[in-house]
Amino acid sequence: MPEVLLCSIRASSVISLRVSDVASEKPKRPAAEEPRLRTTAELDRQWTVRACKRLVRAFTTNYHDLRILTPFYATAEAGGILACNHTASLDPLLLQTASPRTITWMMAREYSHTFGLQWFFRAIEPIMVDRSGRDMAATRSALRALKVGRLIGLFPEGRIETKRELLEFQTGVALLAIKANVPVYPAFIDGPQRGRSMVEAFFSPTELTVAFGPPIRFDPEASGREALEDATAQIRAAIEGLSHLTR
Repeated sequence: MPEVLLCSIRASSVISLRVSDVASEKPKRPAAEEPRLRTTAELDRQWTVRACKRLVRAFTTNYHDLRILTPFYATAEAGGILACNHTASLDPLLLQTASPRTITWMMAREYSHTFGLQWFFRAIEPIMVDRSGRDMAATRSALRALKVGRLIGLFPEGRIETKRELLEFQTGVALLAIKANVPVYPAFIDGPQRGRSMVEAFFSPTELTVAFGPPIRFDPEASGREALEDATAQIRAAIEGLSHLTR
């Protein structure tokens, strides 16, 4: 199950953008033409992606008991960011099951060399991030992906929460949404998987719930620290507001 292997990485491997990664980016001279990114519709037409999504759905709804409390209405063929609290390494699979669109995840570059999975990564085109420092290439790739209509999944907390209360949110999600002028779709995951090891979270059958809220849009002309912090607070409040649905 390649999708399971992809998403069974540590929380730190699903990168949450930092404000400095985008704000400090300076215009560069045009380099060699970058390869064309496929749209979500083009990704979904691949048998590899379709087959893996079926496997993931079976795993999360039959082996686990995932219940989708409110549907996810993401605009087709339009860029957007799915922002969710982070409870366990299982989270990307839960969100992909609940999403009618293929989600593009940001992941640590070293996982692209995982033996036997290069073909899978070529099919789903994740955004690879260098964890050794600032990765401007990953930031540009995220903006390009949003421009062609991809749905990018991010965890604003930046790490796995051990309690039901949300952790402090990083501002990178808000900044990316403003810079790309795309909506943020809030989601909240709940269940007893918090605090479990990666293996236990995956292979201990569990009742899980996920709820989605309406999209949040920001003024693309907004700038400055205050505007950024306000947008981040809006995202956090929207995600926290969904928590009462999962009790």
